[in-house]
Amino acid sequence: MRVTWSADDGTWHLSFRLDPEDDVTGRCADGQPLKLATNSFRVELPRAPRDIHPDLLALAAWTVVAPWTRRRVTFDRPISPELAGAIGDGWGIEAGPEGGRARSGDRLAISYSGGADSVAVAAMLPDASFVHFQRVSHPRVPNRWTHYRSDVLAALAARTGRELTVVRSDLEFTLAEPRPGYPEHHAVAAGALLLADELDLGGLAFGYELGSRWLGGDRYLLRYTPDNPMWAPHGAWGRAFAAAGLHIVLPVGGVSEAVTMRLALGSELREQVRWCLRGVNGPCGTCGKCLYKELIQAAVERRPLRTTITAGRPVARRWQQPPPYGGQEMIEYGCARVPGIEDTVFGAAAGYLRATESSTAWLDRCYRPAIAEIPEAWRKQVHDFMDGEIGFMTEDEARRVETWGTA
Repeated sequence: MRVTWSADDGTWHLSFRLDPEDDVTGRCADGQPLKLATNSFRVELPRAPRDIHPDLLALAAWTVVAPWTRRRVTFDRPISPELAGAIGDGWGIEAGPEGGRARSGDRLAISYSGGADSVAVAAMLPDASFVHFQRVSHPRVPNRWTHYRSDVLAALAARTGRELTVVRSDLEFTLAEPRPGYPEHHAVAAGALLLADELDLGGLAFGYELGSRWLGGDRYLLRYTPDNPMWAPHGAWGRAFAAAGLHIVLPVGGVSEAVTMRLALGSELREQVRWCLRGVNGPCGTCGKCLYKELIQAAVERRPLRTTITAGRPVARRWQQPPPYGGQEMIEYGCARVPGIEDTVFGAAAGYLRATESSTAWLDRCYRPAIAEIPEAWRKQVHDFMDGEIGFMTEDEARRVETWGTA
């Protein structure tokens, strides 16, 4: 794989060429098969930055091209031995040319998506600035996902009143299959990487929570994953970001989506929370994500489910089958707390799971090892927030995390 950056004022263009051993079909870190659509994309920064460190340019490119690279990646600028080593150790890919020096930064920014998890991070870190990624159309790839209203989310982010940088990019259209999206989850950070020197960033906070970091997530392993390759600091991506001087920070990595939902709904940013981009004036209320988040919100608010989705709809089909389920810990949590759950689309799942408030109480507290993963510069602030607002799991509750999916 050979990658080349060029700049036109505040817009950076990346083109890449596959080597003979590369393939247009690959897999990202969580195993999702991906098919390549095009070999170029752009990142529109709000202003022309000062010089960008070669490691930042290289890592931003790597978040896109990694799935299709088989043996080597050749960047257009020399990179530090630290980053080359991280790519070699993490992926078995020869990266170069080498010759640059490593970088560092001091500030923390939030990769702000506007969802409940992201808003919870914002509530915890009131002084951190936001970097928001906005999908825009690609000049050569038709946009068949016009219902995905990224403009709505960008407008909501602007209403938060926080220090905000919006980065616009068409990099998601490098994917032909399964749909436009990030080749790697970390590609959402492409804009923050290109701005890291200007903003003096040493860390980027994401809203990935307990399920994503420790319990395997949705299509991932569905079991306890202390070595999660995407979000563990000692995983491939964690080491690569650290080598580029921009640490991955997971402030809510030790708490469940019930906790992040509670924090978001109690935040001053409550009116800007949006986890669905299919609607203009609010979540569409008819997609699978809306149904899942409605279950969590109803459980947090101790009220009946509010949805028009019936058990016969395709988006509810999985809940009529026996477990395991993606995000099962939150399905158990919701089924144990939503009044009248047995008469809803989750009634069958509730019968299979037989969860109770007692059996899911661990999901209301923080898994302490997640705090140890926060870089030292921001660890105390996160620890003190969790200690004062959430509380930590007991040893028995922590064991629920560490045996998840292994019984």
